[in-house]
Amino acid sequence: MIVVKKTDEMKKKVLAWKKKGKTIGFVPTMGFLHKGHISLIKKARRENDIVAVSIFVNPIQFLPGEDFASYPRDFENDEKVCEREKIDVIFSPAATGIYPEGFSTFVEEKELSLPLCGRNRPGHFRGVTTVVLKLFNIIRPDTAYFGQKDAQQSLVIKKMVKDLDIPVKVKIVPTVRERDGLAMSSRNKYLSGEEREKAPAIYKSLKMAGEMVLKGERNAFKIKKRVEKTINSATGGEIDYIEIVCPVSLEALKRIESGALIAVAVKIGNARLIDNIIVKTPGKGIRKGKS
Repeated sequence: MIVVKKTDEMKKKVLAWKKKGKTIGFVPTMGFLHKGHISLIKKARRENDIVAVSIFVNPIQFLPGEDFASYPRDFENDEKVCEREKIDVIFSPAATGIYPEGFSTFVEEKELSLPLCGRNRPGHFRGVTTVVLKLFNIIRPDTAYFGQKDAQQSLVIKKMVKDLDIPVKVKIVPTVRERDGLAMSSRNKYLSGEEREKAPAIYKSLKMAGEMVLKGERNAFKIKKRVEKTINSATGGEIDYIEIVCPVSLEALKRIESGALIAVAVKIGNARLIDNIIVKTPGKGIRKGKS
């Protein structure tokens, strides 16, 4: 395993691999690696000749007042994880290597990025798409791997790849959870002991919503109110959003006719936690929904 910090050096490594006909699997991360990241790495390792992991806390996807400065970092442990998983290269550039002086070009998706997290975090997804496109151009992966926990991000990246004819396949890997159901996240570190005990109620509320759908409930408003009640009573957290949307277009649904993405964002203490599930009504495929 090698660690590359310079963009030009990374490009040279990639060119050499490409000349040998090697396939490259890429896992973009902001570091502080956990089992969710490892699931992406393992899948990339199974499916590719070369596995590249980027570790870069991307400043332009954080809004003013968010946790860029305090975002958890542990490069030494990240190296150990990547070594253990037999990846080939860590790309860990400095911010000036990605955004040199005079940088003024950004990539922005204008539909899928607007609801859910995009509503209260304007500019966040512009930062995500910009850095991911830069990383794609540097590493030139055949396949890139993202987690279902970040469902909206994954859809935005897929749309960017399609719209801009980027020659990379995007694969979405299921959410990895703690034993009590809490979705793995680097930001779970922010939770106090008491807050950590409450946080699994987020997934509990989503499972309950899924059960309501399986039992025949189709009214999105009723399901959302039940989720809201559970989260409020069990966590005491501040709900950013609870949304039931089409899992393809992210359009809000009034009724669940075939399938839906049920997504939540909740702030508990200093941690803003997101989670989601995809539900399908019995015997139905998922169609693009209308509100």
